[in-house]
Amino acid sequence: MLYICIPAFDEAPTVGLLLWRIRKVFQEYPREYEILVFNDGSTDATADTLQSYTDVLPLTIMGADEHVGYARAIDALAREVSRRTRYPRRDAMIVMQADFTDQPEHLPELIKRFEGGADLVVAERPTAAAETSTAPKPVRWMRRVAPWVSRPLMSVPGVSDPFGTFRLYRITLLRDLLRHVGDEPIVQGAVWVANADLLARTAPLARRVETVQLQPRYDLRPRESRIHPWTDAVDLFRSARAHRARPLPSRRAPDAAR
Repeated sequence: MLYICIPAFDEAPTVGLLLWRIRKVFQEYPREYEILVFNDGSTDATADTLQSYTDVLPLTIMGADEHVGYARAIDALAREVSRRTRYPRRDAMIVMQADFTDQPEHLPELIKRFEGGADLVVAERPTAAAETSTAPKPVRWMRRVAPWVSRPLMSVPGVSDPFGTFRLYRITLLRDLLRHVGDEPIVQGAVWVANADLLARTAPLARRVETVQLQPRYDLRPRESRIHPWTDAVDLFRSARAHRARPLPSRRAPDAAR
């Protein structure tokens, strides 16, 4: 089973069409899948838009009226798929955004590597120079600053871009991480920080990590970027220091239950 997990906050203009494009991908590339959307206290028509798709898609809507932030949305999604799965060694969670930054047509690229044996598949964006023409200014700024802020404290061997949003995790990685943290959140921080944190915490549990270069699309979403460069940079530095200070979970030997 592939669990497509989508945090959404005020994404009514895009989330419905995104779901329909995911459906089209799996019609042409048949795999068993479910979609879980965490509606993070949206104040627009996101809830109504999502509800209209529940009868035609394998869709579960999570969340509540309160806006809890990206990190808590990811935590809730990871816990839910870990609870649902019957075959954690065979199943995966794929995280993507609701604003068309991540393209559904790229899903087969991640899935093929997972089916080939990768436990963790990381979609890396092209170099900053290649992204200049389409990325919003705050994204370009963070692309330049983030590696300097975090690399001395938080890095994953073989991964050059730890800040992307489009990822696939074998669910055994999530279960091992959840077992390690208990009731504590599995990630902290805003979007860039939370994505880097989850990557850094799951990569040591993976027997095989693969990367694939995929171009995000910033020109399709109708809203402005939500990145706040200075605030996010400080958040990233604090998270990287905290990551270095805390113990990482260790990989367990495989057993029949997995």
